[in-house]
Amino acid sequence: MSPAEIGYLGLGSNVGDRRAHLQAAVDALPAYGIDVLASSSTYDTDPVGELLDQAAFLNACLRVRTEVGPEALLRAAKAVERELGRRPGGPRHGPRPIDVDVLLLGDLEHASERLRLPHEQVLARRFVLIPLLELDFDLQTPSGERLADALAALTVDEGVRRAGPPLQIPWYTRPEVLRGIPGCPAVRHGSGARKTRRTCGRVY
Repeated sequence: MSPAEIGYLGLGSNVGDRRAHLQAAVDALPAYGIDVLASSSTYDTDPVGELLDQAAFLNACLRVRTEVGPEALLRAAKAVERELGRRPGGPRHGPRPIDVDVLLLGDLEHASERLRLPHEQVLARRFVLIPLLELDFDLQTPSGERLADALAALTVDEGVRRAGPPLQIPWYTRPEVLRGIPGCPAVRHGSGARKTRRTCGRVY
């Protein structure tokens, strides 16, 4: 089993009940061995890319902890997208009920046909940088590039507006909850999180 890594995921939706889609993704991730530790606020963002004539997106970023590797994490993200109604095909950058993007995973640099880490948008898009920096203002890439410096260098040409509070994270990943349960450890991840749900909560 691989050691647990801290990673960051980006969520987005511009179809239907956007916040409900983002929350459903948060709720679905633990079944794939991904513990959601924190969520940024949600942000209304203007469409970018190849198709600008569409509804605004709602975006958020998550801090997660997982023992799965980068390709398995990507497979989990795509499985969550399918579970929540996203269908393959359609125009690039077109409307979609849910995006789950792998942005960072520990200090890992990774490149394959399906996944590049850090994600190419980590240093290039305000709708990614702003919620990431809300989670950790000192974040940097494995090569040492500070995300705060990248944001400061970008022109303000894409609208990013705070829309609402953070998404709800699972109760068993909240240290303040676990500290209050006798005999329950303050930190659990991966299979440990599943054990915590059994021994500390009895109900999940």
